[in-house]
Amino acid sequence: MEYDKDRAEKIATARKMVQQWIEAEQVVMTGQEYRIEGSRSLKRPDLRMIGERIKYWQDELARLEGRHRIRVRQVIPRDV
Repeated sequence: MEYDKDRAEKIATARKMVQQWIEAEQVVMTGQEYRIEGSRSLKRPDLRMIGERIKYWQDELARLEGRHRIRVRQVIPRDV
């Protein structure tokens, strides 16, 4: 039961972080400054980093929710 509670907390945190970073992106895109987690100030030049954080937290949320894609690659060995 402890595992489920811990996982639920991690999912809630990941959802919160996705939302915060999306809000940051929206504010920064309008030319304003955005303060995240109380200490970090983000401006327009930070848009690339904001996009990377959104992707990170979306991927983490998908992994926690069991929606993570498994990548399979086929390799064909050849004699050279």
